[in-house]
Formats: sequence, structure tokens, C-alpha cells
Amino acid sequence: MNFEWVLGGQALTMVITSSQELLLQIGQVAAKSQVPIKTIRYYEELGLVKSAGRTEGKFRLFAPETIARIAFIKRLQKLGLSLQEIAEILAVYDRGLTPCAEIKQQLERQILEIDRRITELMTLRSEISELLEDWTPHPKAIAGEICPIL
Repeated sequence: MNFEWVLGGQALTMVITSSQELLLQIGQVAAKSQVPIKTIRYYEELGLVKSAGRTEGKFRLFAPETIARIAFIKRLQKLGLSLQEIAEILAVYDRGLTPCAEIKQQLERQILEIDRRITELMTLRSEISELLEDWTPHPKAIAGEICPIL
């Protein structure tokens, strides 16, 4: 059974399955989560989200909780976690456990990686600063060298 209504000028269709669970079409999930349909398909391919079936027109259907799951994925991505790391965290959750300890471990690793990159960038900044301090506006050309200062 399908129900259709308009919300903010956008038509929404809810599908009620035989178990009476409300399901959303992929386009609706994309609109509500502000993630492209292509991304949702990719997340499904990686096992990050699961469709609950398809409409007669072959549109993927998702439980409303998928929107919160996508928001969680996007939040962890913004914190620098890879989709593989996020998949590992969601696998813990999907086994019925709270993945907070795994998230903490990943975030601690992320801090170490950020610190490592900051150190690399500070070294690079220092090297560039030294080059600029000794910069000669019109260096003498040296055969075979593109820029003799470097």
C-alpha cells in the first residue's frame, strides 16, 4: 500500500509493507539526508546501509532509520574516518553492540595521524621559509637547471 503527500513542494511516497513498516524510496532518503542517490547506492554496495527491498518500479526502499545512519556515516567521515573504518564500527552496531569503544580507538588513531601530518607540514613550512629567506630575485642561470635556487 502506498501513501503520497506533498511536503514543502516535494512529493513524498511512503510504502507500507506487509509488516506495516513505513519505508522510503531512495530519492526520499537522498533528499532527507542531503546525500546524492549515487552515494546511497555506493553505501549499500559497501554494506554501510541496507535496502529493505524494492518497489514495483524497482526503486530501492529503505527504513526511516537509514537517514540517521547516513548522518552518522557523514559525521564520522567529517572526523576523518574512512568508509572501511566506518564499516567496521557499523558491523559492531549491527551485531547489537554499542560501538563507542571502537569509535574512541579510531578517533585516538585519527589524532595520532593528525599530529604526524602537522609535524610533516611544519617541517615543510620551515624548509620553504628558509628557501624564501635566501631567495635571489634574479639568480645566475646554470646550464641544465630550471631554477638554480632550488
